[in-house]
Amino acid sequence: MIIITGAAGFIGSCLVGKLNAEGFTDLVLVDDFSSAEKQRNLEGKKYSKQVHRDVFDSWLKENHRFVQLVFHIGARTDTTEFDKTVFDRLNLNYTKALWKTCVEFGLPLVYASSAATYGLGEYGYSDAHEGIPLLKPLNPYGESKNDFDKWALEQEHAPYFWAGLKFFNVYGPNEYHKGRMASVIFHAFKQVKEKGSVNLFRSHRPDYKDGEQLRDFVYVKDLVEVCYFLLHHRKHSGIYNLGSGKARSFLDLAKSTFRAMGKEPQIQFVDTPADIRDKYQYFTEADMRKLQAIGYHKPFHSLEEGVSDYVINYLQKGAYL
Repeated sequence: MIIITGAAGFIGSCLVGKLNAEGFTDLVLVDDFSSAEKQRNLEGKKYSKQVHRDVFDSWLKENHRFVQLVFHIGARTDTTEFDKTVFDRLNLNYTKALWKTCVEFGLPLVYASSAATYGLGEYGYSDAHEGIPLLKPLNPYGESKNDFDKWALEQEHAPYFWAGLKFFNVYGPNEYHKGRMASVIFHAFKQVKEKGSVNLFRSHRPDYKDGEQLRDFVYVKDLVEVCYFLLHHRKHSGIYNLGSGKARSFLDLAKSTFRAMGKEPQIQFVDTPADIRDKYQYFTEADMRKLQAIGYHKPFHSLEEGVSDYVINYLQKGAYL
């Protein structure tokens, strides 16, 4: 039995799909399951049971002997939410309780951290443990993820195998429900379809031209491949970056979206919203050497490959993974 928290969400449901494709159907899905829109992410998927997130800890304590591994993907991920108590409850304290239960019953744990922990990148993008206490996230979401990473590294008692995965800018199928928090590719596709053009944020720094801000965009299919690798690897516990390892510009992203849709690029620039302007990352790039060092060598999709697959096989068809 494998557990996936956040199973009705974007990444969680894609992980369910990957596990099904590999023949795993004894899956316990954990979420609040209240969103009809998110339920579509689970249509056609095979699993054993749904457990509401509020009763999951007690359920796990009663059923731990059947569990092979816990993928803790569920979290509050809204970077525009500034009520710290929300993140303390749903991200930090919830994950601490799950960690302690996994320690108590000898269960391996893979959990979602975030590249939001790196803030403006003052200390680079290395996942070396000694640098984690120095990081300065830009919002309560990033703080909650970094607070847990720091807490995990301080623990005398840990699951016999655990991994925290710092997800970079993830895009791909099953993010239809995410609204403002959906990937830039998703929003670019919608804009091209509705008005034939794409708006990108203007640069507010002299060292970056408009649209040449750089991010590490990682296709969700690559992300779940890493999760699947860790399901079988179960050694070398620690915190790992999970990005493509290659920073690309928003202009590259927009042009790839137009190309996949068979259209000529029409790109305009708009001011970055004032509420996020001083917390806006102009560069992110995952240092992937640590994951490679433990034996993960599967190639990642290039931005062009990932965008093409996403647009042609999912967005244009309204399809799910």
